[in-house]
Amino acid sequence: MSTPAAAGKGAGVQRFVSTVVEVEGRSETKIVEMPDFEPAPWDESATLTIVGQRVPRVDAREKVTGRARFTTDIQRPGMLHAAIVRATIASGRVTAIDPSGALQLTGVLDVISSADLPHPIKAGGAPLFLPAVSYAGQPIAAVCAESREAALAGAAAVRLTYEAAPFVLTFEQATAPGAPVVRGTSNVRRGSPVEVTRGDAARGLADAHVVITREYRTPCVLHTPLEPHSAVAEWEDDRLTIWESTQGIFMVRDQVAMELRLAKSKVRVIKDYMGGGFGAKNHAGPHTFIAALFARRTGHPVRCVLERDEEQTDAGNRPSTRQVVTLGATRDGRLTVIDATCEVPLGAGGWEGGPAAFYREMYSCPNVRTVETFVHVNTPAMMAFRAPGHVEGAFALERAMDVLAGALGMDPLALRLVNFSERDEEKQREYSSNRLRQCYDEGAARFGWADREARRQGATAPHIRRGFGLAAQVWGAGGGPPAYATVRLNSDATVDVLSGTQDLGTGARTVLAQIAAEALGARLADVRVILGDTERTPYAGNSWGSMTTASVGPAVRSGAMEAQQRLLQAASQMMECHPEDLVAHDSIISTRDNARQMSFAEVTTKLGNVMIMGHGSRGPNPENVGLMSFGVQFAEVEVD
Repeated sequence: MSTPAAAGKGAGVQRFVSTVVEVEGRSETKIVEMPDFEPAPWDESATLTIVGQRVPRVDAREKVTGRARFTTDIQRPGMLHAAIVRATIASGRVTAIDPSGALQLTGVLDVISSADLPHPIKAGGAPLFLPAVSYAGQPIAAVCAESREAALAGAAAVRLTYEAAPFVLTFEQATAPGAPVVRGTSNVRRGSPVEVTRGDAARGLADAHVVITREYRTPCVLHTPLEPHSAVAEWEDDRLTIWESTQGIFMVRDQVAMELRLAKSKVRVIKDYMGGGFGAKNHAGPHTFIAALFARRTGHPVRCVLERDEEQTDAGNRPSTRQVVTLGATRDGRLTVIDATCEVPLGAGGWEGGPAAFYREMYSCPNVRTVETFVHVNTPAMMAFRAPGHVEGAFALERAMDVLAGALGMDPLALRLVNFSERDEEKQREYSSNRLRQCYDEGAARFGWADREARRQGATAPHIRRGFGLAAQVWGAGGGPPAYATVRLNSDATVDVLSGTQDLGTGARTVLAQIAAEALGARLADVRVILGDTERTPYAGNSWGSMTTASVGPAVRSGAMEAQQRLLQAASQMMECHPEDLVAHDSIISTRDNARQMSFAEVTTKLGNVMIMGHGSRGPNPENVGLMSFGVQFAEVEVD
């Protein structure tokens, strides 16, 4: 159970509790209001006819016909266009900005730089238009024009004068004696190196019969969503509306309101359809503020969309890593030690999303030691990127496990099964569930893992080589509060589900529609999911860290169940029975003996404009329980 927070007089009407929410390896304590009721989780015994079934995506028709409107499709009357002027050096200072060449071009209307800001503004954690250059591609100024082509030409015509300075691009360069400092007083991020241990790594090495050590390097990887970072901003008096390709409409609203010194009620953020994010679109960026600033200066709506090369340069990345891994095991394959030293060049900014946690979470091992060192270099800042850090850690540890299996003369699958972790040894807690062993068993059976050697010998030619492999994963996916949803029935029995979450293209609209239809007893075809509008939908958090379904889904379910209770209460008056005697399925209300029936439409038509509504919220997470996801992948590769 969660721990109740301190309450004053009148407590008991509303109960607030503290709960821990894990997001991409970070733990956050939240204060959350307990829902009016929380239904028992759906498990294997639940009879489900919509959830878990294969259904057409509810937004498929809009997408395949081209009617789905993305941020880059937004057209507003009189809309202008903005482009960003970027630094062409990796380190130094901008000493002069000459906008005259741009302002002489046809269609160019305005140029802004740091001197034109009403006050210092942070965008993506860094000051906007900062004259001190930390990486090539850093935004220095922006141009507004009547067309996108004119804006881009204007940006190219702005002349920047620099005082260039030495720079560092790699971990080794950043940590060398006398290296140029990227930010602050040291390239080594404050708090680094980060060492975490359990047990005694030295003892684990001494107890091992077999020890292997390997070095692995992973490269920097770019997000490359089909839809680049983009925003359209429009002012109406002192109210600002932003259409943004974002993973967090409320995060963008809050950051824009804070930096532009506006009340949150004065900022509306809309995100309808979105062409991918992968972790790089969690915040308001320079493009967001540039569009908003120009819109206020010109009195026109302004659109700012990154070019593809800008998306590749300045929109975040998965940083490179160097990982030195040592594993020790007894002759029967039981791990005695996992030791990993990780080096991560974050870029000019970012946060400590490193690979070390994976080493502490994946396998049962009494002695684990990880050391991570994060440094800043003169490259664009890292951003979250689909399980940041865990992907890199999984690659290195799983490859090292294969090497260890070879040294032991052991089947790689058998080695993993021997070291299967029944509980979360990192945080010393139980898992809410762990089906990884079933994944191993079923995956191996479907793949034909036991027959792989026979298939290896069946190569079609002497120069063909066939290889087989497997790898496992663990990742937090439990979600958490706060998240809210409203479920309402219209007079024609269609259903609207409202939540301020986002569908990144991952299918959130479909999943939430399935949950609502199942919980309400409605037909899936009658359910519409409305999301992505800070003004018209209740709060939900960012769509990051595999959290959306686990966070918003329970709120939708409880809202739908509350709406069903009210619907059955109304129907019971019409059918002259108790609400407890009624059930709902496929938009039909019937008595439990099926003697009498009414359709949803018959009930709502009789109610007229008396609207059936249910409000749901996400309750607290269970205390000291790991809410994790697990999986395993098998692969067969043929190489010529």
